[in-house]
Amino acid sequence: MVEPLLSVTGLLKRFGGLVATDNVSLDVREGEIHALIGPNGAGKTTLVHQLTGQLAPDAGSVRFAGLDITRLATPQRARLGMARSYQITSVLRDFTAEDNVAIAVQAHRGHSFRFFADARHDASLRVPARAGLAAVGLDARADTLAANLSHGEQRQLEIAMALAGAPRLLLLDEPMAGMGPDESQRMIALLAGLKERRGILLIEHDMEAVFRLADRITVLVYGRAIATGTPDEIRRDPAVREAYLGDEAMPC
Repeated sequence: MVEPLLSVTGLLKRFGGLVATDNVSLDVREGEIHALIGPNGAGKTTLVHQLTGQLAPDAGSVRFAGLDITRLATPQRARLGMARSYQITSVLRDFTAEDNVAIAVQAHRGHSFRFFADARHDASLRVPARAGLAAVGLDARADTLAANLSHGEQRQLEIAMALAGAPRLLLLDEPMAGMGPDESQRMIALLAGLKERRGILLIEHDMEAVFRLADRITVLVYGRAIATGTPDEIRRDPAVREAYLGDEAMPC
């Protein structure tokens, strides 16, 4: 079998007496969306912090693209092809959409933001920035200040920024948070199109979106992965129904 793009084995993280991730194992394959779901406080964000290098695990391992990255720093993981979007919108509001993506391209090349004023006309930044905007459907909004974009468009912009480094894996933390129905539908279509050439680990509370998008789902409760499977398998899992989804919350 082909080795998964991301492989997490026995990840453990304690904060005093609290076990935030309790022997968590999962993997993400290239070309799939693997959703991570669970109630608030389940340990999802702590797990992602360990995947991106912001937190060191107390035990367990993380492999990415065939390499053991358990002790690598965040910038090293980014250079290997791992990118993350955050739960709270983090665009630069006083810059245009194209500027935001160009800055992200520049950052992935290891340059400081302070040189950006001289780089506004640098085609090596602007061309990939425009391509990134086109990839998320924002090419017509390139010259719009990020502050003037809708909430949904700002989330799309964040994904364009994450794509600036041509990542092999996207870690998306609640990309549909705060969106209305129309914006959510656009984001679902965007994410479905993005998985073709990369893996996606999706943290999301919108269960309709999760069950439409995910190839596989892992359910995290009190730091433990209680189930992993296809959407149909997760729907039928009695432990998942009892611990998290419930009959009324289960998408059809």
